[in-house]
Amino acid sequence: MEILKVSKLKKVYGKGNTRVVALDDVSFTVEKGEFVAIVGASGSGKSTLLHILGGVDKPTSGEVFIEGENVYKLNEENLAIFRRRQVGLIYQFYNLIPILNVKENITLPILLDNRRVDEEYLKELLDTLDLSKRINHLPNELSGGQQQRVSIGRALMNHPALLLADEPTGNLDSKASKEIIELLKMSNKKYNQTVIMITHDHSLALNATRIITIDDGKIISDEKVK
Repeated sequence: MEILKVSKLKKVYGKGNTRVVALDDVSFTVEKGEFVAIVGASGSGKSTLLHILGGVDKPTSGEVFIEGENVYKLNEENLAIFRRRQVGLIYQFYNLIPILNVKENITLPILLDNRRVDEEYLKELLDTLDLSKRINHLPNELSGGQQQRVSIGRALMNHPALLLADEPTGNLDSKASKEIIELLKMSNKKYNQTVIMITHDHSLALNATRIITIDDGKIISDEKVK
């Protein structure tokens, strides 16, 4: 089942001599349950693409459909709700709220929606992420790997259509990086979670089931991982 459709996506920054085409006629689809890595050098357009998929940045032209919803036809209020409910974002630098503890950071998307927290699912996530003994800790009391696990929990809490990871291991040592990749693979397999990961590291990309390579704002290859 097709969960994401990107059609003729273009993103242009600036005008005249400062005009930069970050994305140029990008089109692809993703099936539910795929684990896709998007790779490319710095400045290739991969992070711009991720931010547009996540509703954080708007395209100059083109369309993004998530579960059949034309994302950029939504007004600002509905786009914010859609982004909160349908997209789980994992950033390189965690983006946790420093005054909230582990449990509060993970459940924040649910609380912002004024919805009831599924305590059973929360407990399952905390156990899976090995955070059960850290629920009352603040972010500054956690290691980098633990903070990234909290951000994964927050991203998964809403059962999003897409889990988008932007260089999720870029700020971690090799041991923590391996743990985070394994958690992304676990969420893909255990929850049939569709995962799209941005990385410049081709060896990390090989953990995905499909690799899309971007260069100068264009897709230059799209291949399944054997």
